[in-house]
Amino acid sequence: MRQNKRYYSFRQSLLFRYLLIVLAALLFLPIVFPLSYILYSYIEGVVIGRPASSQSVEGQRYNNGEKLEKMWHREALQLKDASPEKVNDRLQQLSEDYTRAWLFWVDGDGELKRVFSPLHSDDAEKVSDVTPIHIPTQWTATESIAFMKDSTDSNPFTVVAFVGDKAEYGQGFMVMQVPRSLLNTPSPSSVPIVLYGSVLLILFLGFAAVSWLFFARIRRRLLRLQTAMTMAEGDGLPGLIQKGKPDEVGKLEEAFNTMVIELKDSRKRELDEEQLRKRLIADLSHDLRTPLTVIRSHLYNLRKEKMSDEGAGSLNLMDERISDLSVLMDNLLSYNLLTSGKVTLNLERKDVLRLLRESAAAWYPLWEREGFCTEIELEGDPLYWEVDEIWFRRVLDNLYQNIMRHAHSGLFVGLSTEMRNGVQVIIISDHGTGMDSGFSIKGAGLGLSIVDLLLTQMNLRWEVDSTPAGTSIVIYSS
Repeated sequence: MRQNKRYYSFRQSLLFRYLLIVLAALLFLPIVFPLSYILYSYIEGVVIGRPASSQSVEGQRYNNGEKLEKMWHREALQLKDASPEKVNDRLQQLSEDYTRAWLFWVDGDGELKRVFSPLHSDDAEKVSDVTPIHIPTQWTATESIAFMKDSTDSNPFTVVAFVGDKAEYGQGFMVMQVPRSLLNTPSPSSVPIVLYGSVLLILFLGFAAVSWLFFARIRRRLLRLQTAMTMAEGDGLPGLIQKGKPDEVGKLEEAFNTMVIELKDSRKRELDEEQLRKRLIADLSHDLRTPLTVIRSHLYNLRKEKMSDEGAGSLNLMDERISDLSVLMDNLLSYNLLTSGKVTLNLERKDVLRLLRESAAAWYPLWEREGFCTEIELEGDPLYWEVDEIWFRRVLDNLYQNIMRHAHSGLFVGLSTEMRNGVQVIIISDHGTGMDSGFSIKGAGLGLSIVDLLLTQMNLRWEVDSTPAGTSIVIYSS
């Protein structure tokens, strides 16, 4: 059953369809050539009015001068060391085969031994017009060289070969002369070449057209799938695509639809889990505040009791950790509100330098108590930004808390402004050990994540320049 299903799937595949196109083209070739030959015979016999093969067998021997030369040299080579009688006999046989040619040979002493004239009387006049009337009976070296030179590209077509095919053998030379009118006999008609070429061209163009249509349909389906992948719906995910034929592209479309459905289900589960998490954080933040308040009240009462220095130190440590926990609850609640979109910022044009001075004045007693050295250089003209005053103060508080927790060893807080690339910026610096080299907003603490969210919603930008000698946070308007 599995094999049948696999075979069925292969029959529906694009590979199978294209193989059918190629196979049809290959099987059509044996049909094309017989049909072309029939058509050619019809054209030769009916349209032109002569049979396809108008030359006799003997006439076809003279069509190719190169073949005549090779034949004549081959015969001369075979007559190496042959007696004059044997040479005469072989030339006699050749004259019977080449009845329209003049044949003669001269021995090594320059004596004309034998001449064989054309045997067909109807060609005698034609041959005598182009063949010397008198062939010398005695040849000198000068006459032989002049004869060979004059025979080049002359009429008749002349082939000269030394008997034995080398002059060193001293056996003389043998000559064949053929009227060039025989060599110029019209070659076989070019109709079959043109016909076959045209048929093959039509077949190729037909195969190319079918292949182009085949791949054009595939391309159109792939472009439709690409468009569906790049165009998102309201939820930010692509929509479903209509499934086509059950081939490879159809399987891809089906897999794409399955992926989209799973992504939509995953997005829905993610949103549900996010809402559940936010409700849980909000509930925990409210539920933990009550016991923390009770614990801090009891710590306040314990401070009134008499206890040792070690006990008082433990109470102070407990109070600090509870304060940190309270700040964490505030950050959790704020982050939950910001990410859920329940906080709407009221942006107004404010002097941020004034907000910085007021915030620094509120934190100054704590910095002084902890032994921090402060450098505040915020004099100059007002710097107006579009900010929400309450949440901008929250940004500053989170940055100051980050210095108190993570840069306490440096005991330094710096607030200043300067011009960078034509833009006035605010710089909050410390002399701590610096942040990790792999610092990023995603990997930052909850307080810095809130800073990033708030500054982004106020259309502000911030950068962190951290080294082992300290950290500088630069805030500027985008």
